[in-house]
Amino acid sequence: MFSVKSFVMSAAAGLTALGLAASSVSAADVTLKLGHLANEANLWHKASMKFAEEVASRTDGRIEVRVYPNESLGKEIDLINGMQLGTVDLAITGESLQNWAPKAALLAVPYAYKSLDHMTEVANGEIGQSIEAQIIERARIRPLTIMVRGPRNLTTNRPIKSPDDLDGLKMRVPNVPLFVDVWKSLGAMPTPMAFSEVFTALQNGTIGAQENPLALIKSASFNEVQKYVNKTEHVNSWIYIAMSEETFSNLSADDKKAVQDAGKAAENWYRANFDDMQSKLEAELKEKGMTFVEVDKAAFSEKAKAAVLANVSEEIRPTVESLFNN
Repeated sequence: MFSVKSFVMSAAAGLTALGLAASSVSAADVTLKLGHLANEANLWHKASMKFAEEVASRTDGRIEVRVYPNESLGKEIDLINGMQLGTVDLAITGESLQNWAPKAALLAVPYAYKSLDHMTEVANGEIGQSIEAQIIERARIRPLTIMVRGPRNLTTNRPIKSPDDLDGLKMRVPNVPLFVDVWKSLGAMPTPMAFSEVFTALQNGTIGAQENPLALIKSASFNEVQKYVNKTEHVNSWIYIAMSEETFSNLSADDKKAVQDAGKAAENWYRANFDDMQSKLEAELKEKGMTFVEVDKAAFSEKAKAAVLANVSEEIRPTVESLFNN
């Protein structure tokens, strides 16, 4: 059960570890709540704590950000609703915002981004600015920090180098129509399934494959039931530390700038640590016996293109097509 007392103690300890003086915490005039789904070891949480440190530093301790990990402030949709109502100040969220702002679907489109660098360029460019403007206007939520996510890769018990190698492979996918249709078009037999059921299904042979970022592959111990990580990198995506527009609008002009500058500082910190984290995850999975397989990503992308374009909304289809042709 969530305990406010235990949270305050752990949050204060974490902020101190990041170099925030306890005196600035106690002197705060405004306390903001930031919720997310990850645990304390996750880079999302560490970036959130970095953001909290930067906000305190840039406001001379007048604004304190308290970070609530592990869904202790609510699930992602609850947090989005809370930001819209003004009961939650900040959260980590991403493509789920497409329920209000259709352009947010661009945060996670299979094979739309050829690499993390390409995706980062788009997220920080004209397309990214258009997405953020629509999120602010329609969802009443303001993105502050762009955080790239680890690419999704396919794990199997046989190497997969091209779409032809899939040959009816039964695999788990999230219950997302776009993902299901894309994997069908590639030649697999996608089966929507709750994430909590995947390990057992792989273990007993109900399915033969699944796809996820390296962090989840490791934390779910899929190395115990899968031999190969096929570097399909079929979804490159990003997510935001975002703020309730109501909360943001209540800040002074100086504090608005401080919060936005803190967001950029946290973004730079996150990216500086992200590549190292990915390298460590790959090394750890190799140590646990998994073999990494290079795949023909161009062949996967070309075969998936028609299914992707058929499943995205009319509003974003021209943008997705331009990304494929870039």
